[in-house]
Amino acid sequence: MLNQFSRTELLLGKEAMEKLHSSRVAVFGIGGVGGYVCEALIRSGVGKFDLIDDDKICLTNINRQIIATRKTVGQYKVDVMKERMLDIYPQAEVTVRKCFFLPENAGDFPFDEYDYIVDAIDTVSAKLELVMQAQKHNVPIISCMGAGNKLDGSQFRVADIYKTRMCPLAKVMRYELRKRGVKKLKVVYSEEQPTRPVEDMSISCRTHCICPPGAQRKCTQRRDIPGSVAFVPSAAGLLIAGEVVKDLTIRKKG
Repeated sequence: MLNQFSRTELLLGKEAMEKLHSSRVAVFGIGGVGGYVCEALIRSGVGKFDLIDDDKICLTNINRQIIATRKTVGQYKVDVMKERMLDIYPQAEVTVRKCFFLPENAGDFPFDEYDYIVDAIDTVSAKLELVMQAQKHNVPIISCMGAGNKLDGSQFRVADIYKTRMCPLAKVMRYELRKRGVKKLKVVYSEEQPTRPVEDMSISCRTHCICPPGAQRKCTQRRDIPGSVAFVPSAAGLLIAGEVVKDLTIRKKG
């Protein structure tokens, strides 16, 4: 019977669509990358989601985040993303967690219930913990490397972490994962040389932070505030979503 996923089923087949409908995907980080991951996965028919992010939408998110508009500024990203996803696919199950994932709270998450983990966060310690939890529970994971300070979305690649080049974040991750005995990790990374942001304090969040009241991680506390554009994090997010769909429809857990 004709439905909203009929065009997708023409390419993937009925069995694949059934796998997607029954899959539970945890997306850590609902920002420029993670938002587009959610957008593409819900439109592909994935039926269950866990959205993890503690941030509220900021005015400076509007340039690149699919859920960021003038109307949504100040709202929790996970809440806005959930509403959008259910408007697209009302039968989906979307669980939100308004928290910042860290090694200290990893025990609060049901990793053994996930069919796939998407790492779209930017804190190294949290990224490493996600990888270790995925390995412990035998859950496939894909991790996004640096998308900030980039201008060419066509230079993103899918590769094992140990075959990456150019990306500074990937270099740090390689070193730390090797120390932990992790032999492989699927990542999306860019081979573009990062651009140095303009040093203009009049437009910098460093001196003009407008994070909503109560924000746990203000811009003034961050080590670096990268520049960004609309077409780079979205490219990374869509590429990640494609890998998730491919892996879910050809791989059986365990």
